[in-house]
Amino acid sequence: MLKLVVLPGAFGVRNVSPFCLKCEMLLTSLGLPFEMNELANPAKAPKGKLPFLVDGDRCIADSELIVEYIDEKTGGQVYAGLTAEQKAHGLALTRLAEEHLYWTGVASRWLDDRWWPHVVNGFFHIIPAPLRGLGSGMARRQVKKTYHLQGLGRHSLDEQKGFAERDLQALEDSVPSQGFLFGDTPCIFDFAVASLMAGMLDNQPPTWFTELARPHRKLVDYTERVQAAVGVWARHRED
Repeated sequence: MLKLVVLPGAFGVRNVSPFCLKCEMLLTSLGLPFEMNELANPAKAPKGKLPFLVDGDRCIADSELIVEYIDEKTGGQVYAGLTAEQKAHGLALTRLAEEHLYWTGVASRWLDDRWWPHVVNGFFHIIPAPLRGLGSGMARRQVKKTYHLQGLGRHSLDEQKGFAERDLQALEDSVPSQGFLFGDTPCIFDFAVASLMAGMLDNQPPTWFTELARPHRKLVDYTERVQAAVGVWARHRED
């Protein structure tokens, strides 16, 4: 059986990583049997990040590589029915969400001094109290360095929010009012966009990213629609 290794939940969200949630959505939508295992320390993952997929003696690390592996394993089912133009459009939206907008969401959690205690409690509670401050502080400095190298971290907070708002508006203008990106059923590109939005919309308490995103009602409704269609949600659900 396939094993998908993901981060534990945090901030009131069952699946805290958009990359982990995207893969969970994909495997579920294809009806593939799999189990999910949690790994609290991403440093122990093959590439130092999550998710990764185990299939027998194969280990595939990185969500995009997992998607490509599953497509090969299922004989092309991941992209079945999509035209070359739709794949190009979907990939462009995925890159916007995962390689640009994602980082402003990270910053709204990790680099906002008011929100930082929630990151410490959510991600570093497993570290003994005397070492927690040291370990979390080192991780935060690494996130800040990565954000700076990415480029967004070189801007003021207001400028970062401007980048996020433009990305959110682009997604809002790209998703349909009904249905999904390329038809009546969601595909991998819907999962990529919705997984990014779902975790940030549902995390508690709200971050500044959450507050920017909530007024984009078409995008919010689309995110809910994708989760409902596949039956996989970022947040905990009682029903």
